[in-house]
Amino acid sequence: MKKNLLAIFLLAQGMSLSAQFNRLGHDIQYQATLQGTAGSGDVAPFWFSNNRYGLGTTEPNSGLLRASIQRDANADSLRHWRIGYGIDLVGAVNHDSHFVLQQAYGDFQFKAIRLSVGQKERPTEMKNQELSSGGMTQSINARPIPQIRLELPEFWVIPRTKNWLALKAHIAYGMLTDNGWQRNFTAGTQNLRTANSFYHSKAGFLRIGNEEKFPLLLTGGLEMAAQFGGEAWNLLDRPDDPNYATFDPHQKLPHGPKAFWHAFIPGGSDVNDGEFSNSEGNQLGSWHLRLDYKGREWSVAAYMEHFFEDHSQMFWQYPWKDMLYGIEGHLPKNPVLSSLVYEYLRTTDQSGPIYHDGTPNLPDDIYGIDNYFNHQIYGAWQHAGYSQGNALLLSPVYNANGKIEFRDNRIRAHHIGLSGEPTKEISYRILYTHEKSWGTYYVPRTNPAKGDFLMLEARYRPHQVEGLAVGLAYGQNFGQLLGKSGGAMLTVSYSGWIGKN
Repeated sequence: MKKNLLAIFLLAQGMSLSAQFNRLGHDIQYQATLQGTAGSGDVAPFWFSNNRYGLGTTEPNSGLLRASIQRDANADSLRHWRIGYGIDLVGAVNHDSHFVLQQAYGDFQFKAIRLSVGQKERPTEMKNQELSSGGMTQSINARPIPQIRLELPEFWVIPRTKNWLALKAHIAYGMLTDNGWQRNFTAGTQNLRTANSFYHSKAGFLRIGNEEKFPLLLTGGLEMAAQFGGEAWNLLDRPDDPNYATFDPHQKLPHGPKAFWHAFIPGGSDVNDGEFSNSEGNQLGSWHLRLDYKGREWSVAAYMEHFFEDHSQMFWQYPWKDMLYGIEGHLPKNPVLSSLVYEYLRTTDQSGPIYHDGTPNLPDDIYGIDNYFNHQIYGAWQHAGYSQGNALLLSPVYNANGKIEFRDNRIRAHHIGLSGEPTKEISYRILYTHEKSWGTYYVPRTNPAKGDFLMLEARYRPHQVEGLAVGLAYGQNFGQLLGKSGGAMLTVSYSGWIGKN
């Protein structure tokens, strides 16, 4: 009898396991994309290059072919166990690489908790992905970083709060994959570069409000990230000191258990801190706040994001003068305008123009000159040349001197994004940005430089061929920041489903 029961149990488990694997062949979306850009000027139009998960290029003329298959874990939304995966390959011309493994990941979710392994394109927190200029700490500007990530991917309603409180959070560790890009970009120079650097990020957001009871939602939280470990070449001792001396040409950086802990809870010190210790690695983050009002067929939101480097503006030690402010609106269905975003970004203060570590003669500590997105060891908060934060602080890929640094991080910018759907087959998007840069505190611009970036994009989805989309975009750069240039981009894509339930 016991043997029969065991056999029945094993058979049932085997059938269940077979069913689990069988469903992984269903609800798979495939997509193929062909894209070409042609233009004039020294660099491509700004919005052709940026906020494309690192798949843009500064070259005026370029092309790429992309193919992907992806299964969203939410395809199993009726199950406790959910599984998603994806692979995304790109072949390119006039990009930094002729072949790119853009995405390769697996998602394993039990109820609300997900373990995500691999590199995956992830949206910016609490921003409109198509119209916003991007988040300050994390955005959609750089290539995805391979990582192991434990997360609550969607807002999880806290029990016994009657749907009034919800939580979203994650913690992740990974490794940057731009060793070859950094080596090639700095070739023939003695500029700083790193390799095999580790990556860490974490975030927690609390949402207050119940849409079914009241139309107002308030969401706030903290997002932090870090670069640590790896190796460095041409590392300098106290680069803010005019009397610095060079270290050995090659330096291995801390990468043991303590380094991983100090990335999670900032602490320790860097190898070139000397007697003035600083938190180990490149530590940065943002405070977020967003207020949403949702009407019957329309909605409006106001949001702000405060960026900080290390600890100097993490709390109220210095006034919060630098901020990204935004307004987002969605209108009732009409053929003219569907969504709009306006953002104002200021990064000119950076805790002030003075930095001083306390000494016996002058014991006061003054932690100014935050030098956003730059770091004395890791060079810049970037991956393969593109900023991991907001794209309006021009990425190192624009530097002609082979230095991995942000040369324009003190800016003020106005950004507008518009989108609409005149017909069921035709949609459009408009992005326009005006910014003014004062360079950096260390290397200020003698005369502030201005830049204007425009993109007009239309997309056609014919109803006769389901899954086909044809996009045409025109872009233009004006001003001193990137010079004058223009271009056009043609995109043809086809998508469909395998085993769609």
